[in-house]
Amino acid sequence: MKRARSARIGLLVARFNNLVTEQLLEGARIRLLAEGIPANRIFVEYVPGAWDLPQAAGRMASSGRYNAIVAIGCVIRGETAHFDYVAGHASDGLGQVALSAGIPVVFGVLTTDNGQQAMARADTGGANKGGEFAEAALELLDLFDTHPAGGQA
Repeated sequence: MKRARSARIGLLVARFNNLVTEQLLEGARIRLLAEGIPANRIFVEYVPGAWDLPQAAGRMASSGRYNAIVAIGCVIRGETAHFDYVAGHASDGLGQVALSAGIPVVFGVLTTDNGQQAMARADTGGANKGGEFAEAALELLDLFDTHPAGGQA
């Protein structure tokens, strides 16, 4: 994969469940650096929670400052329907942004049944999903470079 060194990657992070999201952020940063994206091309922005990710991702995408955005969050199932509303809104909203943005927008939101599951997926010593989310953004950047919008088939 090409991994354009000139790419500007926006990492959009929900503060809610920050023990998990900060580890996912670190995993994403480590992967981007390992793939040759310079630290000064990686930009981190925060929002209060996963509910806020779609509107912030939309704003970031329309700013023209980023080549790709990774939206990082964590929604843990509780005893109420709140999980369904927040996870559904984050998923639907980020999907809409991804379809209209013209740049890669990656859904990096963990939706787990409990904190143990979330921490296992954010483990910086193991299979950190943050790295996978960053990898997806880079892979999509390569695909978008190969198949630009409005290009000839």
